[in-house]
Amino acid sequence: MQKKTVNLYLDDLRDCPEDFVIARTVEEAIYYLENYDINILSLDHDLGEDENGNLLPTGYDLVKYMCENGLRASKVYIHTDNPPGRINMYETLLGARRRGFIDSDIYNCPFVKNKYSEE
Repeated sequence: MQKKTVNLYLDDLRDCPEDFVIARTVEEAIYYLENYDINILSLDHDLGEDENGNLLPTGYDLVKYMCENGLRASKVYIHTDNPPGRINMYETLLGARRRGFIDSDIYNCPFVKNKYSEE
C-alpha cells in the first residue's frame, strides 16, 4: 500500500504554511516521517520547553534520528533563526547524504517566509 505524500513543517511557534502539515514536537515529526512519504521537510531548531522548563528535543535531534533510522524526505529546508542549530542540522544532513544514509536534497534556507500569527 502506497503512503500518502505530505509536506511537513516542524516548528513550535510559527504559522504552518499552506500545503503543509504541522508537527510541533519531534515526536509528532517522527510519526509523519514513519507513516507518510515526505516531499518537503522544513525544520526549526528550538522547539520550546516542557512544563518544568526543560528544553524539548530539537530539530537537530530529529535530524540525527532520521539519519540513524533511514527516514527521509525528498527535500529538506532549514528555516530556523538559530545560527549554530542551522549549521549543526545542515552539516549533519550533508554528511549523512555523503555516507548514503539519506538521499534528500538539502537547502540551508527557508522554503517559505517565516510567519507568526499576531496574538
